[in-house]
Formats: sequence, structure tokens, C-alpha cells
Amino acid sequence: MKKLLAICSLLSIIIMTSACNDGSNAELQKRAAVDSANFTTVQWIDTALNFGSINMGEKALVKFRCKNIGTKPLIITSAKPSCGCTVADYSKEPIVPNAEGWVTGSFDSNKNHNQGGDIHKTIIVSTNTFNGTDKFLVFTGTIRNAPNDKVLLPKEKK
Repeated sequence: MKKLLAICSLLSIIIMTSACNDGSNAELQKRAAVDSANFTTVQWIDTALNFGSINMGEKALVKFRCKNIGTKPLIITSAKPSCGCTVADYSKEPIVPNAEGWVTGSFDSNKNHNQGGDIHKTIIVSTNTFNGTDKFLVFTGTIRNAPNDKVLLPKEKK
């Protein structure tokens, strides 16, 4: 009986997500994602990344990977960056069990208020999972040659 119920739930999600290809598809996925009967389990392969060093004016791209280790389709409903200097994107289609999905962050150093040095940014990802619906993904790096980079020298004693 449990197997039949699980199969029916899975089929209903697949039908709901594939029934239409207009804007309502995303709405159906969001509704399915908040229904605890459709929760699954996600394994984040990457949760913290460092893109290294870039010069002011350059962009950096980071890609976080996740795997659906549950029995229902994994739905990423949103990926929200912590600031306006990052644009996030993510797997829009449901991720079937044992498959991988992704979240990317495109960081634009021009939108970082001309601040150089080390940066620390976050993307908050919402999913339909038992092990926490929100996940904080972190990326770091260094911006070189920014106009506001200042070298502070000690004052000379008189």
C-alpha cells in the first residue's frame, strides 16, 4: 500500500510539472514543494567554494552541486543571493531520485561598491526536503586592483 501511495504521489508530481509549459508550471512546482508528502532528501556536494582572485571589473562564476538521495523528485523553488552583486540561477526542472542538480552564482565585482580584498557571499536555496528546506551556500574570493584598495602605513613618530 505504501509503495502504491508513493508511486501515485510521484506520478502526480510528474503530471503536475509536465502538464503545462507556461508560467503555471513553476507555480505547480512551488505548491508541490511545500507539501510534506512530496518531501525528499538532498545531499549538497558543494556548500562552500572559493573562486580565487579576480581583478576589479571582472566576473566570477561558482557552481554548487546537489544530489537527490530521496525517493521523490527534488524541487529547487528559489535561490536568493545575499546582495545585488550576485545573480543566482538553479535547476528549474524537478531532479529525479539519484540525479544531480545545480545552483550557480555569477558575481560581478563592478557591483561590489569598488571594494577590493576578500569577499564572502551567500546564496539561500529553498527546496522540498526533510533535512531543511533552506540551505546557505557560501562562496569567497579576492578582488584585486580596486580603486578603494588602500595601503595603510604606520605614522612616523616625531
